[in-house]
Amino acid sequence: MKYSFNNVARLFYFFSLPVLVSCNSGNKAPSKEAISEVNLKRGEIISCGATDKQFGSVDFEMSCGEKIKKDFNLAVELLHSFEYDESEKVFAKIIDENPECAMAYWGVAMCNFHALWTPPTEAELAKGNKAIEIANTISKKTARESDYINAIAIFYKDWNSIDHHTRCVKYEKAMEKIYNNYPNDKEAAIFYALALDASANPNDKSYVNQKKAASILTALNPAEPDHPGIIHYIIHTYDYPGLAELALPAAKKYAAVAPSSAHALHMPSHIFTRLGLWDECIQSNLASVASAKCYAEQAGIKGHWDEELHGLDYLVYAYLQKGENRLAKESLNYLDTINEVYPVNFKVAYAFAAIPSRFFLENKNWNGAANIQIHPSNFPWKKFPWQESIVHFARLLGAAHLGNMKEAGIELSILKQLRDTLAQQKDSYKTQQVSIQVKAGEAWIQFYGGSKTEALTLMKLAADSEDSTEKHPVTPGEVLPARELLADMLLESKQYENALQSYEAVLKKSPNRFNSLYGAGFAAEKSGNKEKAIYFYKQLLAIANTGNIERPEIGYAKKFLAMK
Repeated sequence: MKYSFNNVARLFYFFSLPVLVSCNSGNKAPSKEAISEVNLKRGEIISCGATDKQFGSVDFEMSCGEKIKKDFNLAVELLHSFEYDESEKVFAKIIDENPECAMAYWGVAMCNFHALWTPPTEAELAKGNKAIEIANTISKKTARESDYINAIAIFYKDWNSIDHHTRCVKYEKAMEKIYNNYPNDKEAAIFYALALDASANPNDKSYVNQKKAASILTALNPAEPDHPGIIHYIIHTYDYPGLAELALPAAKKYAAVAPSSAHALHMPSHIFTRLGLWDECIQSNLASVASAKCYAEQAGIKGHWDEELHGLDYLVYAYLQKGENRLAKESLNYLDTINEVYPVNFKVAYAFAAIPSRFFLENKNWNGAANIQIHPSNFPWKKFPWQESIVHFARLLGAAHLGNMKEAGIELSILKQLRDTLAQQKDSYKTQQVSIQVKAGEAWIQFYGGSKTEALTLMKLAADSEDSTEKHPVTPGEVLPARELLADMLLESKQYENALQSYEAVLKKSPNRFNSLYGAGFAAEKSGNKEKAIYFYKQLLAIANTGNIERPEIGYAKKFLAMK
């Protein structure tokens, strides 16, 4: 059958009309009222690093037009370095210029997800969910973009009834499909790797998710050496004992790739801490803290920015491992002057609790530990039972070592209440962490109460339990490793060979810890193993190498080595 041109045109119009109508009917831009309800962060981008705002290099394909491509790439660069507020500002600018850019709303939802930090607040969840609702009303997007939007929508779906980890796993499965369906989309691969890290089981010692993420990221890295997400997520992926060495090249480079990001300046110290590279850790966090102070000033934050306290936590930890008490005390004194921090969140509460606890416990200053005051008093500690438990654990250990069993018992009761609160909140990870503190606290109460056999049994249970989990990725490490506490108890029981084995186990997991190096040297000396005593004392002096160390352990080690 033959058709004239006019007939063909009519047929084409007839069959295409429903499609055109469908598309046009969905192309209405979101209303200003709907956008206003999202309550987007807006303003100039704050940069406290390089003057040309270096956040790495990203090339994200999207259909919103070449006019906004530069801004979109900048927003994703910021997103990959966890500069969430600044990233949201850029996505908001894009929405203001092009409210039909569906992927800009995806970006807002990603900014409020923060996969590897503490779960989003209710306000952040509501914002992310609203952004996705708007994105889904926009039909002007590619199939790939719809897949991205639908993937993060799965995380926000039923956020008020389904727990955070379950939603992370669902998001990871959705990103896996995108990764498989778009094999040439490097951003899909990078965000899938991040999703694998976010959904990883903290009790999985085989690191299945992390190793899968690592294989993806390391394959991409040679062709994308300045991509902030690749190098950043390699660090997170390998932030585990036995794997950290693999991230050292990335750790040494990330700050240079994104020097304008305070988080990028800090993040390498996760690996430096894992490997006991204290000088590198200190330099990393001095830069990060300075950048965070600058950010707070430029942003007009009343008080301090949370990233500053996060850096201080790692900085004090590193100072203590080098025996730099004077510098650690200066940081602690500075922390005591801080009363307001924005935003109030997990890592802020952790720093407020951990920094003073570390200072007194690492120095075995039991009187100081027993008398730690919760600071600041106006902080919403009820929202952070795990972090509050750190202070009570320090007080318990201090009181027990001083023989004040009444006070130790009171602190133990508080720890149990905090553990039960976390259990009621169905936070299994933090419940287990406080349960470890409870066992360790009970052990030391029993030890100084005269039941040494039972005490050692309890302390070993605590150490084994802690070894079965991982530290939270936000923290530099346990306030005191349970196995180090076991080694201390064995040392006081004059079981020197067993103490040495326990200290060596700590050092395998946490290299160059000051107290474990000294403890291992002392236990080896007392057990007659002079070769190991010399080795560990030399290691101790190698890390405490500034000449300003006042710790008595240094003098003892020097005296021992001088006699050999």
